[in-house]
Amino acid sequence: MDPESSESGVCGCCGPLRPRYKRLVDNIFPEDPKDGLSKSDMEKLTFYAVSAPEKLDRIGAYLAERLSRDVVRHRYGYVVIAMEALDQLLMACHSQSIKPFVESFLHMVAKLLESREPDLQVLGTNSFVKFANIEEDTPSYHRRYDFFVSQFSAMCHSTHEDPETRTRIRVAGIKGLQGVVRKTVNDELQAIIWEPQHMDKLIPSMLFNMQDSEDLDRAGHPSTPSGAGQDGDENPAALAESCFRELLGRAAYGNMNNAVRPVLVHLDNHHLWDPNEFAVSCFRIIMYSIQAQHSHHVIQQVLNHLDRHNKNTPRVRAGIVQVLLETVAIAAKGSVGPTVLEVFNTLLKHLRMSVDFELGETSRRNSSSSVSSGRGKESEERIVQNAIIQTIGFFGGNLPDYQRAEVMMFIMGKVPVYGTPCHSLDTVKIGHQGTKRIQTMLLSSLIMVTSGFKSKSMAAALPPPFLDPLFSISLMEDSELRQLVLEILHNIIDRHDNRAKLRGIRIIPNVAALKIKREKISKQDVAFMKKHGQQLYRHIYLGCKEEDNVHKNFELLFTTLATVTIELANEEVVIDLIRLAIALQDMALGSEESMPMFIRCGINALVAAYLNFLSQMIANPPFCQHVSKVIELRNLDAPYLLPEHIFRDKCPLPESLDKDDRQLYFQTADMAECLAGPGYNAERLSVPYIPQVTDEDRLTRRKSFVDTISLQVDIMSSSLPDKSQLAEEITFETLKKAIDTTGLEEQEREKRRQVMEKFQKAPFEEIAAHCESKANMLHDRLAQIFELTIRPPPSPSGVVSISTGHTQHQSVPVYEMKFPDLCVY
Repeated sequence: MDPESSESGVCGCCGPLRPRYKRLVDNIFPEDPKDGLSKSDMEKLTFYAVSAPEKLDRIGAYLAERLSRDVVRHRYGYVVIAMEALDQLLMACHSQSIKPFVESFLHMVAKLLESREPDLQVLGTNSFVKFANIEEDTPSYHRRYDFFVSQFSAMCHSTHEDPETRTRIRVAGIKGLQGVVRKTVNDELQAIIWEPQHMDKLIPSMLFNMQDSEDLDRAGHPSTPSGAGQDGDENPAALAESCFRELLGRAAYGNMNNAVRPVLVHLDNHHLWDPNEFAVSCFRIIMYSIQAQHSHHVIQQVLNHLDRHNKNTPRVRAGIVQVLLETVAIAAKGSVGPTVLEVFNTLLKHLRMSVDFELGETSRRNSSSSVSSGRGKESEERIVQNAIIQTIGFFGGNLPDYQRAEVMMFIMGKVPVYGTPCHSLDTVKIGHQGTKRIQTMLLSSLIMVTSGFKSKSMAAALPPPFLDPLFSISLMEDSELRQLVLEILHNIIDRHDNRAKLRGIRIIPNVAALKIKREKISKQDVAFMKKHGQQLYRHIYLGCKEEDNVHKNFELLFTTLATVTIELANEEVVIDLIRLAIALQDMALGSEESMPMFIRCGINALVAAYLNFLSQMIANPPFCQHVSKVIELRNLDAPYLLPEHIFRDKCPLPESLDKDDRQLYFQTADMAECLAGPGYNAERLSVPYIPQVTDEDRLTRRKSFVDTISLQVDIMSSSLPDKSQLAEEITFETLKKAIDTTGLEEQEREKRRQVMEKFQKAPFEEIAAHCESKANMLHDRLAQIFELTIRPPPSPSGVVSISTGHTQHQSVPVYEMKFPDLCVY
């Protein structure tokens, strides 16, 4: 006898009578399904289920049996009633016994999803969503949602003929996936949902609907078939994006890779890197949805993807780089983790590869007749390179100052500098053209990184490992590279944003009207100028005399002198800058340099513009009067010596400069008289400025040093030589002077007088730098001589021995050798 028969209230002999729970379930179904669920009978069933929770599993099993039968018989009205009853029971019962009932419920939902009727699929999805919103008291150890992930993903890709029905099915699929996510991501026992086999279905389903809306918008159609009036719940794209954001927001540290990888694969499979608008929007959603501390995972994934596509088309690589730009732009505002330098290292590697591809296409184009296709390929590689540079600059420019300083050093370490013993970017294979291209792009990225960089001290912003290679590049015979170096210096030195007020080389009538911002020079900056000031002056001096200088070079040189005056100039530095200006004027007027007339006039115009600015900055009325007088005379008699005229198009140039007309030029004696008094050591103005000669010139492959490579050891016991005579070029004039011995004694006396005067009046730092550079050159030359001397064989004092018929030379250490007296210093 069925034990349930006792609940019917009759005697035990009435076995055929149905159990009470079945009768209660049967009563909720009306004769006509159009009448809907019987509310009074449903309340009785609910009360019974709450009162006897142990019967929930049987109630669920019986409802599932009826629903399956109705589905097969296409009695869809009763199917709807059964699902409504199940939903109400789920919402009303929250006991431990609900677990078996849930299994029956999920089985019924699966039956509906498996049917080919869109209405039933939507009905089952809605019931599952209601179930997903129920918080269970205890976790489920055995429940799995693999089927639902697969089925809902398939619904997201529905291709139903009717657009409205297709939209309903897709919306239902997205809601179902959202329900799965909500039901599983917070349950530690359901961590399996983050495994690749599930993420490979979840993520592409969402992206497919988001992409489909993008395609419709791009084609000029409404984003949904029903028109623009649909709300967010009925718009597949908006719903998919919401679900995508929710999924990413719940991703833990160890699940980020599994969540991002399917996005990259989807973009590859659907060729969405070119154009890359959808890819960019996807990664914006990702970066804004995930937790900030996980940003570096996403960046690392994109970098690895870029490596995997290193041989793809330029536009695909450019699309990936632009996506990387979006990710790092968002990540730079928060935490980027340990991947900062790795980002730059990967980008620089791809920059080098892009240059290789471009040069390879150029060489192949030159050897073939396909000119148009080669140019197209080259321009596409430029797109990649520009995207990389923009990414490097934008990322670096948004980093904190302490990290930005490290990035500046890292990028400068990648810039190819001729003559360095080793370098991370090998420039042998790419040649001069490729090396220049890489130098230009890296310096351009440095300009973006240093933009807005504010350092409290110049020593921290311009350490020697950064400053030395930067100055080396400033000596190269390429005006574009020199311009980039000067712009980098402006970004670092100008800490009060005065460059905009100084833009354009000109005679400024009233400097006070510019409202220049400045502060008192700190002790650290004073020490920096004492240590590196001569190096800075030297590069300005040598940069002015380059024959390929154009208007922009002189503008940037003027801005450099002005910003140094504002940020780093005390009384001693002011004197040094005036000496530099006078040395530039003398160089432009001298006959030793084979300099074009435009460069000579440009240097004089630069000196005039700078001294006019300097005289007003130090507020010395006599000095200002002297400068103004010279400028007025030039306006009348020699306008080509002023910046407003010489840098104008088609400015007439003189055949020669009349250096005998002293009133047209700034006189050292007059300026020394103006600066006489407390504050300035005007006596130092009488000491001419002479730039240091270092090995830096050789490292930059300047013609004057490449074409005259020689080993020189200049040892003088009586006096130090003039540095300009170290590598004198042998010409007809020098031979003529060598033959003509008249006046040699007077020249020697004048040379000694200048050396004595220099050591008496020059600052200690300049003398020390002079002697140090000379000593370094001497030691380098002696080291080269000793290296050649001690190479075996032979050796001056080597011992010769004969064994087995062969002569052997045994080398002797240097300190045991006996040199002739003439070789000993």
